[in-house]
Amino acid sequence: MLGRIFGWTSGATIGTFFTIAKRGSLVGTDEFGNRYFQSRDTTSYDGRRRRWVIYNGYADASKVTPDWHGWLHYTFDEPPTEVPLPRRAWEKDHLPNLTGTPMAWRPQGSLAAEGKRPAATGDYEAWRPE
Repeated sequence: MLGRIFGWTSGATIGTFFTIAKRGSLVGTDEFGNRYFQSRDTTSYDGRRRRWVIYNGYADASKVTPDWHGWLHYTFDEPPTEVPLPRRAWEKDHLPNLTGTPMAWRPQGSLAAEGKRPAATGDYEAWRPE
C-alpha cells in the first residue's frame, strides 16, 4: 500500500489512479502489459486530448512499442487497437532497452562477456610521429 502512495517507479501512485478515474479513459493495452489512456476532455493547452501510458512494472520509456509510441506522440490519430501498424516480414519483435541487465549484448572481447580478453593477434602497429 505504501508503495502505491509514494512509489512511482513500479507503476502508478494512488493520486494517478484518482486522476485517471476522473479525467481518463482506457484506450488499450500492449503485449508488455502497459496501459494507454486518453483524456475525456480537450482542456490541454493545444486543444488536443491528452494521451499517456501507465507502465506495467518499472517505468521505462523503451518498453513502449513503435505503434503505441506513434499514437502517444499524435503521429497516428487512431490507436493500434483500432488500426494496427502494418508489419513487414523483415521486422523483428520490439524489445525494451536491455542495457544494464543480464540479457544485454556483450561483444566479443568484452570483460563482461567471459571475464577475460582474448590474446592479441599482433596485427596492431603503434603510431609514431615522424
